[in-house]
Amino acid sequence: MTTPDLPPKPPSRPDRVSLWRYAKLFRADILSAQPARLYRAWMAEFRTPFFRSYLINQPELVKTVLKDRPDDFPKSERVSEGLRPLLGNSVFTTNGEAWKRQRRIIDPAFEGGRLRETFPAMWDAAEAAASRLAEHDGQVIEIEAQTSHAAADVIFRTLFSIPIEHHLARAVFEEFRVYQRSQPLMNIGAFVPLPKWMPRFFSKGTKVSAKKIRSLITRLTRDRMGQIEAGTAPDDLATKIMTTTDPVTGDVFDEEEMADHVAIFFLAGHETSASALAWTLYLMATHPDWQDKLAQEAQALDSCDFSVMSKLRLSRDVFREVLRLYPPVPMMVREAACPEHFRERDVKKGSQIVISPWHLHRQERLWNNPDGFDPTRWQTENGQKCSREAYVPFSAGARVCTGAGFAMVEGPLILSRILRDFRVTADPARVPVPVAHLTVRSDKGIWLRLERR
Repeated sequence: MTTPDLPPKPPSRPDRVSLWRYAKLFRADILSAQPARLYRAWMAEFRTPFFRSYLINQPELVKTVLKDRPDDFPKSERVSEGLRPLLGNSVFTTNGEAWKRQRRIIDPAFEGGRLRETFPAMWDAAEAAASRLAEHDGQVIEIEAQTSHAAADVIFRTLFSIPIEHHLARAVFEEFRVYQRSQPLMNIGAFVPLPKWMPRFFSKGTKVSAKKIRSLITRLTRDRMGQIEAGTAPDDLATKIMTTTDPVTGDVFDEEEMADHVAIFFLAGHETSASALAWTLYLMATHPDWQDKLAQEAQALDSCDFSVMSKLRLSRDVFREVLRLYPPVPMMVREAACPEHFRERDVKKGSQIVISPWHLHRQERLWNNPDGFDPTRWQTENGQKCSREAYVPFSAGARVCTGAGFAMVEGPLILSRILRDFRVTADPARVPVPVAHLTVRSDKGIWLRLERR
């Protein structure tokens, strides 16, 4: 429910609904398909004829699942059922030794020192975003489309050293928008456990779009392999990943594996960043005092130097707060690999364990003013404690998002670059309502007026 003084929040469903009703609500929006009691509960059980699901909101349980015993709680295959045509056997869908091998190859590309090396590409993408926005001076525009464009540009510049205007990059971006509209998560496998031998049925749109995207990505990876062999490849993320040898097995990614991972980099890096940046700009439009502070701070952006990020402290706190209120990935699903006993309940092997950043970040027993927008909370005792125990926008533990540091540079940088030159204002008659499919987006877009400062 949206309150005038609070950022938009979706309504909650009645506490008890039929499985059919739940599936229908889930298809429309993952968030409003959940009951309001989850904002206070430490743990909640959901029963269906096919499986049992437990949402955990207690920090100690979240720590057990994500940090202390991750091998006992592998990622549920049910979540990735609908995305498999696009993502194949990428790090998003695998578990166990296959996943560990993939992370050993991927992680070196995103180490701290590499952020400095990719920063010029991010800077150029931020400059390009500001140039595109200049064409809309004085207009009311749908800002999610703009942040999606900017985030896709960052991905292609840092991964393949090409801007979004490159014909292959543009084609992937356009086809991905078609893929989103096919609602790939809405697959029967998400609700009904199916044996591995049983064929999966996907909508025609999902299959066609996934095939087109993978064909385009394969062209990019094949071209890069040729450049690596010829010794002419740029020193970007794609080259780093494709030339990294697994220290345990001695393997490198083959063409198909690399295509799998480019797909997840684009899905995760583009979708999540676009979502977070759009909501941040909306909250700046509805909190002009904070917008003015960030615009003043952004005057430090006068040259492409990684050290400038240390001067964007307020922008970083604002971005962190938006990731709390609108975590791009609202729910993470694990599976109990063995019987458990949580909060005096027997959790059977195979049960789904749901960790919901959306609900954990608004847990009424943990956070002060949980639904309010308050970037200063990160300097308070409550905020710092919750940051350690109840803040997981990038997951946590072994499966923490490998691009978390990347995102915390990209987001504040592009935000500051936009607010340095432009003022954004919101239309009180067009309040966006959060909905979640792939990520947390607005039901009808986020419309803002853009004016040059």
